[in-house]
Amino acid sequence: MITTPYGPFENDGPLILASGSPRRKELLSNLGLNFKIIPSTLDEPAPDAGEAPSQYAQRMATMKTLDIARQQQKHSPVIGADTIVVLNQRIMGKPVDKEDALHMLMALSGKTHQVITAFCLALAPNDVTTHSISTDVTMRFSRKSELEKYITTGEPLDKAGAYAIQGIGAFLITSIAGSYTNVVGLPVSSILDTLLTKKIIRVRSSK
Repeated sequence: MITTPYGPFENDGPLILASGSPRRKELLSNLGLNFKIIPSTLDEPAPDAGEAPSQYAQRMATMKTLDIARQQQKHSPVIGADTIVVLNQRIMGKPVDKEDALHMLMALSGKTHQVITAFCLALAPNDVTTHSISTDVTMRFSRKSELEKYITTGEPLDKAGAYAIQGIGAFLITSIAGSYTNVVGLPVSSILDTLLTKKIIRVRSSK
């Protein structure tokens, strides 16, 4: 059970994060919530022909969330998410190897792309809310030698688009337009609004 007692929000009942991402764990725990981590292990299928990137991200987030929600005997709220990098409507997932990572980073260099994170909240397998948030990210022009050296750190190899804005890869970024936490992997403001609206969480008591 993850708990951060000093955050501004709290929850009484159990909450499940269907992701093993340490970035998502940190962002959610910073709110002050108690939750369990039960990652979905489903393989992610490729986008369908003609499927919009935001629709694909929502489909993946919903798939992961329901995978865990359907395993629960007692229906605890489950949050799942999926983050993709999109350049000119081309979806970039995690690189398969170092060469693939270099191709991705060279394609993104000097351009503006979109990071889309979709999240899904399942109160029960038949009670699902899904949203997606898009953030524009502009990258500086980086030399091939810089990108090759960055790849040797190992950071790009398990990241969508082959970079981490919150890590070493911050040097790649010129500016962003939109939610920063969305690029990290969880649109905190949107998730917070959803959890408050659904009365899953509340402002922490002053007692």
